[in-house]
Amino acid sequence: MDAPFYDLNHVDTFVRVVEAQSFTAAARALGVPKSTVSRRVSALEEALGVRLLRRTTRKLSLTEAGTSYFDRASRALSAMYEASVAASDADAEPRGIVRMTAPVDLGAEILADLITRFAAEYPCIQIDLALTARRVDLVEEGFDLALRAGRLDDSSLIARRVGLSDGRLFATPAYLERAGTPKKASDLTKHSFVMFRPRHGQVELTLEGPKGPEHVTVKGPIGVDDFSFVRRAVLAGAGIGLLPAVYCRSEVENGMLSRVLPKHTWKSSGLHVVYPSGRYVPQRVALLRDFLIKELSLLDSYVPDSP
Repeated sequence: MDAPFYDLNHVDTFVRVVEAQSFTAAARALGVPKSTVSRRVSALEEALGVRLLRRTTRKLSLTEAGTSYFDRASRALSAMYEASVAASDADAEPRGIVRMTAPVDLGAEILADLITRFAAEYPCIQIDLALTARRVDLVEEGFDLALRAGRLDDSSLIARRVGLSDGRLFATPAYLERAGTPKKASDLTKHSFVMFRPRHGQVELTLEGPKGPEHVTVKGPIGVDDFSFVRRAVLAGAGIGLLPAVYCRSEVENGMLSRVLPKHTWKSSGLHVVYPSGRYVPQRVALLRDFLIKELSLLDSYVPDSP
């Protein structure tokens, strides 16, 4: 058998290509030219005497032999990597960089305090946090963790639900005194709403209440795709807003905001901490992941009511 069969660089490169579904992305992750990645995979195929990948200009797919080889090789590499990292981490203080991404509003309102506390506990771990509205490809762009709200479409990611994204209705006491306090869901149609991601100038809400689901269409002069803006506009007296309860914790406690229809909530697909599957999770990443899961779940257990 030729040398490439025994060269773990070739095997690892093949696994990276499959995981990233791209020679270019794998090259970027490995820090080598694309030509090197292609050469390593070709050498591995030649050494094994089988074709592992089908390559076209638009698509990359595994052959039957490639699927079988990838399943075994990826598990073997993960086990080797886990053993190596565990040995090096055994007596060492956790250190290194964790790359994480999150939506802008969630990061600004929730993560700043949590990341600061984590950094104080693990001063040798550096958090590289990217706040963005776009959906980041964790594997292709080299991220370790993500905080994501809503439905998850990528089955290659492992997701841990932590809640936090069920919505509740808030307004300032001054607005409610001026415009009146809604007594039932249908009353919301008479009020000014600060709308999150409106369509055609309105938002269709399904609220869970004592009588089950209730559907209502709300309108208002302001629509935006950022929860932080919604909260600030509601605080400024623009109207009623639908927000995750944790966003308004301190404002409800000090009387700046009041719950509207406190027995009604808007159910979402949830908030998740997600990370790529198929590889050993380094200690520094596992520490931040577990910290966030615990702390975010604790925040979710707090549902403020108006004083």
